[in-house]
Amino acid sequence: MGRNTRKRRTPLATKAIAASAALALGGGGLIWANFYASAHESSNQTWGGNQTKASTAQVATISCPDVGQKLTNVPNRARQGVATELANLDKQITEAYNRLASTRNAQARDASFVQNAIVGPLKEKRAATIDRIRITIQRSGGSFDNALKQLASCTTRTANQTNAGGEQNGGQQQNGGQQQGGQQQGGQQGQNGQQGNIGGQAGNGPVAADFVDITKVAPNVQGKPRRTGNASTGTFTSRCGVNANKNFNTDNVIVAPGVTNGAHHLHDYVGNQKINAFSSNNTFLQGGTSCQNRNDLSSYYWPVVRIQDGTQEFDQNRDGGGKEGNVGRILTPVQAQIKYVGSPASKVVPMPQFLRIITGDAKTTTNGLANANAHWSCTGFENKVQLTEQYPICPQGSKVVRSFAFQSCWDGQNIDSANHRTHVAFADPASGVCPNGFKAIPQLTMRLVYDIDPPTIENGQVKNAYAVDGFPEQLHKAATDHDDFINVTKNGLANKIANCINRGQNCA
Repeated sequence: MGRNTRKRRTPLATKAIAASAALALGGGGLIWANFYASAHESSNQTWGGNQTKASTAQVATISCPDVGQKLTNVPNRARQGVATELANLDKQITEAYNRLASTRNAQARDASFVQNAIVGPLKEKRAATIDRIRITIQRSGGSFDNALKQLASCTTRTANQTNAGGEQNGGQQQNGGQQQGGQQQGGQQGQNGQQGNIGGQAGNGPVAADFVDITKVAPNVQGKPRRTGNASTGTFTSRCGVNANKNFNTDNVIVAPGVTNGAHHLHDYVGNQKINAFSSNNTFLQGGTSCQNRNDLSSYYWPVVRIQDGTQEFDQNRDGGGKEGNVGRILTPVQAQIKYVGSPASKVVPMPQFLRIITGDAKTTTNGLANANAHWSCTGFENKVQLTEQYPICPQGSKVVRSFAFQSCWDGQNIDSANHRTHVAFADPASGVCPNGFKAIPQLTMRLVYDIDPPTIENGQVKNAYAVDGFPEQLHKAATDHDDFINVTKNGLANKIANCINRGQNCA
């Protein structure tokens, strides 16, 4: 979006097929219901433990535009109210999905049921909510683009109309279980809990096509930009642990302040220990830290990774956990490296206090890959292969590596923006130069290492699957990985980090 766009992507677009409520922040999401399927299939199949009769020959979807991504000019005074209304859009999509999933028999009897009973009422609710957003913005002196009113309408789609890249795919359900001879791969619930054609312990992914043997992937890592004479070559490492104390929640104070379960998936937290939906800048300063450097009160948080081995975790029956398709055994990283690095083209300025940055996009299945910034690899392969749209199957003795490189350019004025993206940007990948009007800041990089038994693919199904937590309609795709950061320091630490990097030193 805007300047904050990643162009380097693998060519394979991921097909989206989900089985659970769509709860995408900002009111955007794909709502999926499996109507099972072909003439070759049994008339009764298991879906989430319920027996449902086949009612049509396709997978139906409701696609709702992502309102939050379009709101780029919201006055500061209006942002809390707007965030609350965006959460209402999320709730409306959830309710619509639940109705879609629970009325299959009615849909089979009445071809107009989805439009009349689900899509139409959903549009009316969304229109009223978008209008409240308009009023909130205008009362605070802001301007509202009336074209956004058109985002109230949602559409129904079959599974072959939409994938992660937002492209057509010739009718094939790529990465969602390709159709062969009228039957869908993915099968019935197996030993690893896979169901339907979507796979996964909760029936909403991942599937076999979401994994690749990293030893069979051609090298794809590009060289770094050449350093100029003004490059800032130092590093600063902050040691903050791996969340061994299990500081979790399903909030997201950046995107959904004041909204419980605003993330709809579970986060690991290191650094600041007092982060939830109701935290404020003053709270952050009182939060304490897991970092060895007690002046680093920054919050570093990311979605947990789970092994889908049938384990029922503590959140199996909670929002953001099992109730939203995030299931399996939660893994703690064996290593979490937090390092700030410099710019190959210039010196860096200190990060401003309370700067918020989100890197990646939790909703690539809905939004496409423009803001995807996931990097998956294996120890021993990181300098050769980085994956965005698939999880690696690592060879024996190698560990899974999940890494992030945050935006390294700042607009020089704002610690956040209405869509949480446009106040920061990526440097040009070829030159390392920031866009016009932006300043280079220390680039936050994170490297998370996990000890995971390699998944295996048997008869078109993945066993011992692992996946990142996410919105249920995103199918636990690798591309949805993302990371969040709030800069909070004291006693001049932000200046010390910048000075260390500018002097070419390696500090910790």
